Order: sequence, then C-alpha cells, then structure tokens
Amino acid sequence: MGCCVLKKIVYLDNSATTAPCKTAIQNINIALCDTWGNPSSLYDMGFYAQQLVDDTRKSVANLLKCREDEIYFTGSGTESNNMAILGAAHARKKRGKRIVTTAIEHPSVLETVKRLENDGFEVVFLKPQANGVISVDDLKNAINKDTVLVSVMLVNNETGAIQPVKTAAQIIKSVGAPALLHCDGVQAFGKMPINITELGVDLFSASGHKIHGPKGMGVLYIKKGVTIKPLITGGGQEKDMRSGTESVPLIYGLKGAVDSIGNINENLKKQNELYAYAKSALLNTGLVKINSPEGALPYILNISVEGYRSETLLHFLESQGVYVSSGSACAKGEGSYVLREMGLSKNTVDSALRISFSNQNTTEDVDCLKSALIDATQKLRRSN
Repeated sequence: MGCCVLKKIVYLDNSATTAPCKTAIQNINIALCDTWGNPSSLYDMGFYAQQLVDDTRKSVANLLKCREDEIYFTGSGTESNNMAILGAAHARKKRGKRIVTTAIEHPSVLETVKRLENDGFEVVFLKPQANGVISVDDLKNAINKDTVLVSVMLVNNETGAIQPVKTAAQIIKSVGAPALLHCDGVQAFGKMPINITELGVDLFSASGHKIHGPKGMGVLYIKKGVTIKPLITGGGQEKDMRSGTESVPLIYGLKGAVDSIGNINENLKKQNELYAYAKSALLNTGLVKINSPEGALPYILNISVEGYRSETLLHFLESQGVYVSSGSACAKGEGSYVLREMGLSKNTVDSALRISFSNQNTTEDVDCLKSALIDATQKLRRSN
C-alpha cells in the first residue's frame, strides 16, 4: 500500500483520454514551429504542410489496412460519428426510413439518431444480452429492405464488450438492404487488429486522444464509392467532406501516436496478461463483482463494489492518487445506461467503476488500485 500512501499517480482512465506520447508531442511542435503554412497554399510552405497531412493519412490507412483516399480528418470521434450518421441518413433517405443501432452506443451516436428520429426516421434501438453483446438474431430481425443505416460500435466504451459488426455487414448483404454500415471504432482503434475490408463497414470513426495522440483530432473512414452528405461546407478541404483549414499540428500529432503503437498483436498479448492479473487481484479482495463479459477487449474492465456508491469510491481513490471513472453517466444520480440495458441490478449499477488501461500501465498500478479499494471500503465502513 506504500505506493498509494506516497500518492503516486496511477492513471486507469485511459478510455476517457490518454497521456500524449513523446512522438505525438514532437510532431505537434514540428508542425507548429517549422511547418506552419496553410496546406491549401500554392507555394512551398503550403506544400510542406500538406505533406505532413498526407503522411498522416498514409499512416492511418496502413493501420486500418485501407486506401489513403478513404481516410478523412475531423475534429473528434464525436464529429466523425455525427458526420457519418447524419451524412449517410440524409444521402439515402429516398431509399428507406429505418435506422438500426444499439441501446449501448456512445451518446454521440445515440443523440444523433434521436435527432434523426425527430426528423421522421424510424430508429430501432437493440438491447444487449446479459453479457453486453448484441444478439445476432436481433440484428437479423431488425434489418430489412427499408433500412438505410446500421450503426454498431466495435468495442463498448464502458464494458469492453466486442460487438458483432462483421456479422451485421453480412446480414445487410443477405437481406439486400440499401443500408450503409457505420461503426464507432473509437475504443478499438489502435488497440486490436482491424482490417476495414474484412470488417465490412462503409463508415468507421476513430479518435486520436485514445491512443496517446492529441485531443481535437478525429478520423472518419469512408469506403471508396460510398457517398454521404457533408456537414461542413466551405473551402472544400478533405475532398469537400469537411471544409475548414486542416489543423496540421493535431493531424501530424496523430501520426506520432499511430507510429508509436508498435505491434498490435504483441500489445494485445501483454494487455491480456495485465487484464487477467487485474481480474484475479480484484476478485481476491472479496469485494468486487466483474461486469465486463468474457472475451471483452482487455483494455476496459468494468467492476462493481456493491454497497459503496461509485462516486464516493471514485473520489476516495482520487485522494490516494488512483484515477478511474465512475459507472455513473448522469449528473442526476442515475447509473450507467449501458449496465442498466444489460439488466444489472440497481446496486450493481450504482457501485460501478470503469478501469481502463493503456500499454503504459503495470501490475504495480493494479496493486495500488487493489490496496486503495480495500482501504476505501474499510474506512467507509467505519464511518457508517
């Protein structure tokens, strides 16, 4: 427990954001200080700036195993989700009115499809099974020939549950639906092997600050030949899909983060080991219930310490230098809608914590979390 007493910072909220890596910071500084021209300018300063943008596009395309001209830069994962969903729905509205998504999507998806629902689209929200994964049968029953958009995340941001995106693509094809398939890949990008062609999606959203890149940097993959309506019009940047002068420092910072990922399969193997260690260590306290399902991406571990409200635990852990996130997603005291949709009890939902790792975390960090949780429950029990 010494590390916690010394208040060493143990950061375990990497699904919220990550610390920028050295390469990202170096790239940002290069673009700010040395290559600060407007990439649209028709002289060498503009050319050098455009080269940084092009180099980043190539790195991202290599990571996703797609064409460079299928990668577009946005201001965030949220913007990418909005751009994909609104752009796809309005581009295909003459072909049908049904949109199929899940009840456990990120708010940037849920709020956007609700907006479309208000505009006259029929939206189907699929509930997860008890393990947090959407049923294939439910997908089959929901997708029909009137469906113009299906949006299913790859990895749930609260539980790490991996969703059947590839199967959704197969169902769309078998039904003969005119639907485009969008995938929120923010929590998967750079953390698991992704081959966009094999995944079968038309649109894929990602974000830079979840992989040790800068905030304010998003990515949208648009499959070659797919047409969606742009949200932002103007000067025609990003091939008319997202007008506005490109933020070259943030874009080039993303390249630094992508280039620093290394071998994803090796990273995943190490993370599986840390994840197993964390599950075992926390279960051995006798205090913890695991909410994340078997087979979840091992970067996210959702737990509950029943009998102790998540907000109270979060702030106690913070006082010990341990940073996790609360399972509560609503300021009014309502618990996580994701856990509620999984059918978990109110006590479980109200005491939920999300632990999320990066490749910078160690078993020592897990030991600090374990000690701090034991200390928290002991002190809170005495205070009651």
